[in-house]
Amino acid sequence: MGSSQLYLECAQFTNFSGTYYTGCSIQSLFSVKILMAKLLRRVWKSVTLCPYSQSNTDLESDSVDPAEKLPQDVFRLLLKRLGPRDSARAALVCRAWWSVVADEKLWHFFLREEAEETWEAVLFAETYLRSGFPVRSVVSDVYGALPFRLIYSQQKQLQGSVIIDGGSGYCKYGWSKDSRPSGRSSTFLEYGNIESPMYSRLRHFFLAIYNRLQLKPSTQPIIVSTPICHCDNTEPASAARRQLREAIYTVLFDMNVPAVCAVDQAVLALYAARQTSGIVVNIGFQVTSVVPILCGKVMHHVGVEVVGQGALRLTSYLSELMLERGIAFTNMNTVRTLKENLCYVAEDYNAELAKDVNTSFTVEHEGVFTLSQERFQTGEILFQPKLGGIRTMGLHRAVALCIEHCNTSEVGKVADEGWFKTIVLAGGSACLPGLAGRLEKELHQALPSTVAKGLKVFSPPYGSESAWFGAKIISNMSTYPEVWCIRKKQFRRYGVSAIHAMTLDDK
Repeated sequence: MGSSQLYLECAQFTNFSGTYYTGCSIQSLFSVKILMAKLLRRVWKSVTLCPYSQSNTDLESDSVDPAEKLPQDVFRLLLKRLGPRDSARAALVCRAWWSVVADEKLWHFFLREEAEETWEAVLFAETYLRSGFPVRSVVSDVYGALPFRLIYSQQKQLQGSVIIDGGSGYCKYGWSKDSRPSGRSSTFLEYGNIESPMYSRLRHFFLAIYNRLQLKPSTQPIIVSTPICHCDNTEPASAARRQLREAIYTVLFDMNVPAVCAVDQAVLALYAARQTSGIVVNIGFQVTSVVPILCGKVMHHVGVEVVGQGALRLTSYLSELMLERGIAFTNMNTVRTLKENLCYVAEDYNAELAKDVNTSFTVEHEGVFTLSQERFQTGEILFQPKLGGIRTMGLHRAVALCIEHCNTSEVGKVADEGWFKTIVLAGGSACLPGLAGRLEKELHQALPSTVAKGLKVFSPPYGSESAWFGAKIISNMSTYPEVWCIRKKQFRRYGVSAIHAMTLDDK
C-alpha cells in the first residue's frame, strides 16, 4: 500500500468522521467504525511488512514505512477514535507515532472524555491537590504544569475509597466511585456526640457505617471529615482537636483499615467549591461556624467565629411560628421538611412583609400545609436573631468580623490579598434560597468598600452533601492515597507523631 494512497484514505476518513461531523445516525456511526477498522488494518499490515533494521538515514528516505508518512493531525484523530489503550500500543510502532502519542494534549482529551467527575473538579484536584499538603495556591500555567499522561495512568489504578462525612446533625457515607452518598443517618440521635473523642463511641459509629455499607474495613482506604469543633485559638482547644484526630486514626487502624485520611469538614466544603482559600460559613446542627481557610489550612489563630444558632434553631423557630398560626403537625420531621421545601431568605425583609407569599406543600403521610410569612421569617433570624429571642450576633456581623481579622492579620501580608473574599456556604440550612445573595448584600453594606470589593458569596455547590463531595474529589485524584493518607504501617511504626506530621490543623 503506497503512502499516497494511505494518506488519501486517511483524509477521506477525516472528512467522514471528523470532530465537525454531527447529526449522524446509528448506521452512519457504524459505517465510521467499519471504515476506521479497515483503514487501520491496512496501516498495521504495511507496518508489519516494513523492515526495521534500516539505519537512521534510510528511515528518513522516501522509502520509509508509510506509517511514518501518516499526517500527524490525521493520526491524532485516529488515536482519539481508538482510545487510550490502543494509542499506547501505537507508540511502539515508530518514532513519529510515539511523538504523537506522547503529546500531553492527547491524554488531556482522554482524561476529559473518561472523567467520572465534572472536568472542572478533576482539573482543580490535579492542579492544586495532587502534591498533598500544603496545597498549591497559585498555578500560572495549568495545562503546561500537568502531566496528563501520568495522571491518566495513575487514575486507572485507583481502587476507590470509603467516604464518611460525620456531621453533627446527619452523617453521609458511601463509596467514592458512586455518584452521591449511598446512605445517611442521624448522627447525634444514633451515636451521640462524636465530637467527644471516646474510643468506644467512635468505634461503634464507624462499625455501624461499615455494616450498612456491607464492607470489611480492611479492604479499602477511608476519608473521614472531622467535625468543626473546639474552634478557639487556645491551648485547651488545640489539644482537644488533636485528641479527636488521634482518636479517629487510632480507632480506624485498630479496625484494620489500611489507610486513613481525616480532613476538616470546612476544608472539604471549600474543595467542593473548587477553592483552596476562602471563608466557609457552615450552618451546623446546633451552631454556625465562620471558618477562615488559607491553602487548605484552617486559620485558628486568625479567628473562627461561632454563632449560637444552627439548623436545629431554625426548625424550632418555624415550629413556633406554625403553632402561633394554629398549624398542627405531628413531629419535627414534618417541620424540617417544610423548612427545606418552602422557606427562603428575603433580600429585603421589610418589603417582603407586604407581599402575598402563601404557598402549599404536601408532606407524605401528613397532608397539605400552607405557609405564608413563616417562609421567610424562619431564615431571617440568621440576620436578626432577636426575632427568635436569641442573644447572639447576626450571621453577617460574624462573617464581617472574620473578614476584618483576615484583612488585618499578618497572613494577608504574605498571601494573596483577596484570599478571604471567597465565601462558601455549607450545611443543609445554607441551601435556603436567597441566603447567598442576602449575605453578600449585607456584607457590602457592613464593610468598607476597599475590603468588600471583589467579595463573592457562593451557595453550597452540592447542597448538604458538599463536604462528602469534597472528599470524593480527593479520593478520585491520581495521587490518592499516597500523598493524602496515613498508612497502617506508618501509624504502627511512628504512632500519633505520624498524624501530626501531616495534620491539616494549625494546632
